[in-house]
Amino acid sequence: MDGIVMLREDHATVEKLFKKFEKTDDDALAERRSIADQVIEELTVHAWIEEQIFYPAAREGAPDTTDHVLESIEEHHAVVWMLSELKNMDPSDERFKAKMSVLMENVRHHVEEEEKEWFPEVRKALGRNRLVELGERMSEAKSEAPRDPLAVPSATHA
Repeated sequence: MDGIVMLREDHATVEKLFKKFEKTDDDALAERRSIADQVIEELTVHAWIEEQIFYPAAREGAPDTTDHVLESIEEHHAVVWMLSELKNMDPSDERFKAKMSVLMENVRHHVEEEEKEWFPEVRKALGRNRLVELGERMSEAKSEAPRDPLAVPSATHA
């Protein structure tokens, strides 16, 4: 599978979780906690493989996308900190649902920019073979990726 296809599949997985969360009732705290935990893991692994493998390859192979990559890393910075806060937050906290809503808005904005604005440029610049190679590396790296949002490199970018 090529790297961009893999990232799009990750985006779709997270979007399904977001929709599931949005359908929960205010008394479904255990379900909200469970969905949030899945979102935290999915987004942590996703951000890590993007930052460790995909973004460096995009910058090298499609230098015109450097600004997009840098903006994405800044977006990741905000997201991983929200993830770390959600990880330790009780679902009965009145801010839990609000924090998830802000997270969803940020991630949806990020996904739209990646998929519409710069994935096509990266695909054109890198070509199928390079993207398949990246996809294989990213797939292997998923099992090694940290599950702690603050272990993602962008978490410590100032």
